[in-house]
Amino acid sequence: MSDNVETTIDNQDINAHTIAVADLGSNSFHLVLARIVANDVQILLREKIKVRLAQGLDSDLVLSEEAINRGLETLAIFADTLKGFHPDHVNIIATYTLRAAVNRNDFIKRAKSILPYPIQIISGKDEARLIYSGVAHSMHFTGKRLVIDIGGGSTEFALGQQFDTLALSSRNVGCVNLSNAVFPDGKISNKRFNKALMKVEQEIQPIVERYQRIGWDICIGTSGTASALLEAATANGYCDNTLSHSALLKLKKRLLTFKHFDDIDLDGINEDRKSVIVAGLAVMLGAFEILQINELQYNDKALREGALYDMEDQLQQDDIRVRSVDSLIARMNIDTAQADRVCSTCFDILEQVKLDWPFDSITDAANILMWAAKLHEIGLHINSSAVNKHSAYIVSNADLLGFSQEEQQLLTLLIRFYRKKIKPDELDEFTLFIDRDVCRLLAIFRLAVLFNQKRQNQFLAAYTVKASKKKLTITFTDNWLQEQHLLSADLQDEKAVLDDIDIILQVR
Repeated sequence: MSDNVETTIDNQDINAHTIAVADLGSNSFHLVLARIVANDVQILLREKIKVRLAQGLDSDLVLSEEAINRGLETLAIFADTLKGFHPDHVNIIATYTLRAAVNRNDFIKRAKSILPYPIQIISGKDEARLIYSGVAHSMHFTGKRLVIDIGGGSTEFALGQQFDTLALSSRNVGCVNLSNAVFPDGKISNKRFNKALMKVEQEIQPIVERYQRIGWDICIGTSGTASALLEAATANGYCDNTLSHSALLKLKKRLLTFKHFDDIDLDGINEDRKSVIVAGLAVMLGAFEILQINELQYNDKALREGALYDMEDQLQQDDIRVRSVDSLIARMNIDTAQADRVCSTCFDILEQVKLDWPFDSITDAANILMWAAKLHEIGLHINSSAVNKHSAYIVSNADLLGFSQEEQQLLTLLIRFYRKKIKPDELDEFTLFIDRDVCRLLAIFRLAVLFNQKRQNQFLAAYTVKASKKKLTITFTDNWLQEQHLLSADLQDEKAVLDDIDIILQVR
């Protein structure tokens, strides 16, 4: 079984504050160790072992002795990792196969002598809830989302908005049990595939009306089957970062050219996936067609991460990005008073220019400025020299859950260029944000930092900011600026800097 073990360790500092979740799935068993650091989950270790438990479930729902032994051998490996853990810090959950097996108690009784922690067999809906929680805590999205998780024995459908679920369902069709039912000898044919597709659609049909009535704005796939299908479709040039209906049809056409699972020779499909990829494709294609899904994005967080967050109620927040930033701040020695001053000035300038500079492509402009203000000096603990570069490096490489890749890039850009010269050729290229809005946001942030260079409350005199298409005009009252020689000189230098990004700065 050692060939099927995958272990990833991010941090070996495992102590009393560590929590653990074991997911006894129908295809693989997973173990995740994590700890709570500044109200955030930090993954320490991941173990994944292929067990194919569902292959041992017969038509009478009796789990074979061979499958039981494979599972128990895996639990022995997990038990060695979990030595010394307090029972309150360990959550072991079992899903479809043990949920369905009539002799599941035999497995659980024998498991007790190996693993001194209770095994919780969770319902299909609770499984769907935890899967949704794992996605919601790792991906910021304010609209409705449909999450699909194709496992070995069942497929979970979770529909929700932010952290609230609106519909949960578990359907008894997965890549392993469907493969056993329709392709028992590994032979592939168009007739068999259509039979598999019919079984999938019959299983999903009862939830269609409710899910379509609620509706969704984005569809997300999690776990192994979604990942494998996206990898295969991408490797063969059928799609890029999202799995489309047309890409699934092209995969189907290619896979049906092979006569047997062993014959499958297609880029992106590894040896372990050959016996379940055809059935997995049938489940995904059936879901796409009966629910009228056009495309699906992949997210690598699911049941295990949801269970981790379930163990820590205090982690629940409306915006995962708030927790991500606050967690990063808590780990560093940051002057929060200065961050607040810069943030307040950012908001003040933004409020004054918002009508003329509406930031159409950056709908979260205020939040982006707030997070940039909070994090712009995070690199001070490395060195005060080139602090902007150190801070940008940390933010760029931090695991900021909830931020899209481009949101994190924008945050990094603001912090990288909040001081010193701006090199236009080093500015990132964005697909979500237009250059004009990025440059305007950068100008606001630079000025907010500059205005607070004295690091004193109530240092600034009253000022007004007016914006036009390419111009920013700042007016200070009562000739105050004439007495601030350093700031006055810095603002003169700033004119040349902003001119490089096509913004004319006037100071009165």
